[in-house]
Amino acid sequence: MTGEPTAPVLLSEDVGGVRTLTLNRPHRKNAIDPELWVALREALIAAGNDRSVRALVLTGAGGAFCSGADVANLATSVHPVYRMRTLSEIALLLHELPIPTVAKVTGVAVGAGWNLALGCDLVVATPESRFSQIFARRGLSVDLGGSWLLPKLAGLQQAKRLALLAELIDAEEARSLNLVTWVVPAQEIDDFVTDLGARLTAGPPIALAQAKALLNEGADRTLRDALANEARAQGVNFGTADAAEAFAAFAEKRTPTFTGEWAVRSADPPAPGPAAATPATPGGSDA
Repeated sequence: MTGEPTAPVLLSEDVGGVRTLTLNRPHRKNAIDPELWVALREALIAAGNDRSVRALVLTGAGGAFCSGADVANLATSVHPVYRMRTLSEIALLLHELPIPTVAKVTGVAVGAGWNLALGCDLVVATPESRFSQIFARRGLSVDLGGSWLLPKLAGLQQAKRLALLAELIDAEEARSLNLVTWVVPAQEIDDFVTDLGARLTAGPPIALAQAKALLNEGADRTLRDALANEARAQGVNFGTADAAEAFAAFAEKRTPTFTGEWAVRSADPPAPGPAAATPATPGGSDA
């Protein structure tokens, strides 16, 4: 006899080009167990390969974002090296996803859960949201990209404070440290993120992907490297229909419609006609 069907650990919904992924283990404040890690990795790969998805929202069910890795349900027979490979892959997938990403944080975001939010391009939180790099309290060090993200966003000294003391901070303090983009009232966050998603999907998809990659890469490059990358990216952008559409919309005083389509067309085949004369072989002989 089978029991009740188990709810999926990750929910996915598409509306208007925005894909919302919801961590769905509310009884554990959306702590990520092995099944959810795998589901999240597969969902990020799918989102990156789906051209109909123009933006991604990551959130949690039941009033919490994510309480980190579910250490109570680890497969102890699996060596930590293999578990960490999955975490590293997810951090890279999220960082390199060619669409804008938004973390919608209600409730707690701690440990790997907070770093999952920080791996998104933009973070929206409520005044009730709470954040912690809780690893040190568990006898662990930061993971899921936290050692790279925190110093870049908050500065080295504040990153050390957060990692070494594992303090719990509120949303306003997180925003003051550049770790949250917006703090909005809980009753307004759904509408705020919906509007934000609409604004992102209305943008030129190729240009936004190029801009995101340039900013990510620029954090570790010299100015010379950054300028070379910018020139490369603009060459890609001018090859899309979006650039011409933007100029046309500006001239016509209307809102542009961006599609990301490739504007360069192959040359037309030559018109049919008499075959070109074969040039004579020097010396007048074919032998």
